[in-house]
Amino acid sequence: MLKVGLTGGIGSGKSEAARRLGALGAVVIDADKIAREVVEPGTSGLALIVDEFGPEMLRPDGALDREKLGRVVFADPERLARLNAIVHPRVGERVAELQRQAPEDAVVVYDVPLLAENGLAPMYDVVIVVDAPDDVRLSRLTTLRGMTEDDALARIKAQATREDRLAVADIVIPNEGPLDELDARAGEVWQSLLSRREAR
Repeated sequence: MLKVGLTGGIGSGKSEAARRLGALGAVVIDADKIAREVVEPGTSGLALIVDEFGPEMLRPDGALDREKLGRVVFADPERLARLNAIVHPRVGERVAELQRQAPEDAVVVYDVPLLAENGLAPMYDVVIVVDAPDDVRLSRLTTLRGMTEDDALARIKAQATREDRLAVADIVIPNEGPLDELDARAGEVWQSLLSRREAR
């Protein structure tokens, strides 16, 4: 098994890169998706968030209002740390379970937004960073995701700097252009990962 950590700042196109590697044959474990699952209605994770942040963090249907919670925690590092203390252990348990289910010869790509921030690079055989300049990311967040510029900047600032992410990279996928360029780069990276797996 080759364990690959895939990361990139918000708006870098990391999820697009993960989708392409998955289509090429990687087993993709998406930490963001799991982080949503562990706080769904009826979970202990959601109950603890309500205890910590109040019932006003719930939407009328009982689901977590992720946008409202995001506005609270991304403006306050202490509250973000409290949220992470609830969510991260639950994500870790689910990731370990999915890893056990993967075939022995799999290339497992862990889509991990906060890999650099949490010092997780040593956990992986290879670290891939999807990289785009901050101005490109800001434009994507405001135009594609409909965030306000203030919200987008707060999220960018809450993450590692571009330099910190690049410092942990074994492979960098530049992604400031159109998606067809990303397709070509993902294909090259996939061949590199297969070679690394065979060499192990």
